[in-house]
Amino acid sequence: MLIFFRVASLCEGISFLLILSVSLGLIPREFVYTIGMAHGVLFLTYFMSSLISSHKQAWSVIVWLLVLLAAIVPFAFIAVEIFLQRELHNHEVST
Repeated sequence: MLIFFRVASLCEGISFLLILSVSLGLIPREFVYTIGMAHGVLFLTYFMSSLISSHKQAWSVIVWLLVLLAAIVPFAFIAVEIFLQRELHNHEVST
């Protein structure tokens, strides 16, 4: 499940940066609807997979809230990526 959450996190973070690129004028406004819909679906996927992953990994509520907060802070998905890499490494070592 962590691998799926990792992919969802990266996709959601990149889609968020694309939305911000439209706001900055780097991408034409005609793509707002398409990018916005994709970002909405990816955000919901991120949210649900974070809930499932936090339950399976026995994360504290604070850790889950920080992971959720990372979805609304630009470039915070990179910190989540580092965290998930460590979690995957710790899981591999323990098994």
